[in-house]
Amino acid sequence: MSHQAKKRFGQNFLVDEQIIAGIIAAIRPEADDNLVEIGPGLGALTRPLLKKLNHLHVVEIDRDIIARLQNDYPQGDPKAKLVIHAGDALEFDFTQLEAPLRIVGNLPYNISSPLLFHFAEYAERIRDMHFMLQNEVVERMAASPSTPEYGRLSVMLQYRFYIEKLLDVPPQSFRPAPKVDSAVVRMIPLPRDQILVNNEKLFATIVAAAFGQRRKTLRNTLRDRLDEEGFAQLGINSQLRAEDLGVPEFARIANHLDGKKNR
Repeated sequence: MSHQAKKRFGQNFLVDEQIIAGIIAAIRPEADDNLVEIGPGLGALTRPLLKKLNHLHVVEIDRDIIARLQNDYPQGDPKAKLVIHAGDALEFDFTQLEAPLRIVGNLPYNISSPLLFHFAEYAERIRDMHFMLQNEVVERMAASPSTPEYGRLSVMLQYRFYIEKLLDVPPQSFRPAPKVDSAVVRMIPLPRDQILVNNEKLFATIVAAAFGQRRKTLRNTLRDRLDEEGFAQLGINSQLRAEDLGVPEFARIANHLDGKKNR
């Protein structure tokens, strides 16, 4: 039975066996892993994962694909090798699955950033994540300061995760072929003692303000929050732009302002 890719779900199905093997090798699944796949699609990763795992959870929104999965892997048995969770991954509560979790998937490119931030909410329950994403997004996620790709997404993910680009994936590896290059990325949550941020909400506000007018200096973008004396106390040059600061500098600004607020 053929399946027509649905644009509204951002479906591009991976068909390149060499790339599939490379992803499985990168994940290195062990039999007892608590692994969940986001958007199993036609099973390009699902099938080889099931060969390695005692059980696998999948989250799928497409009712046609859910029906195919239910036909291939009947549900109801508490010991079922494949457990299907029907619904939107953006709304899925990962606390219902046993930690530590390993999350994998070929994420829909049209909602990749919201999904990444959703997963970040469960970082303390996650061992690692391996995702297929648009290459441009992966480059931004892993970018270093003072590079064109470095921005808000870089900072907001790097303060919580170690991020590593693993594989380049060309359009012809998919059916239908997307109009962009893709890449596989590994994300590993940082230990709690390596997270520099005290107030996550304030940190996010500072980062958003700093990058809101990318070409302006920090003196201008943060002037409602930090004066020259504050910059001097932190040892940060107010004439720099947001793209010139690393995660530790943004954390210092947020923690400084949080400390002043709580006095």
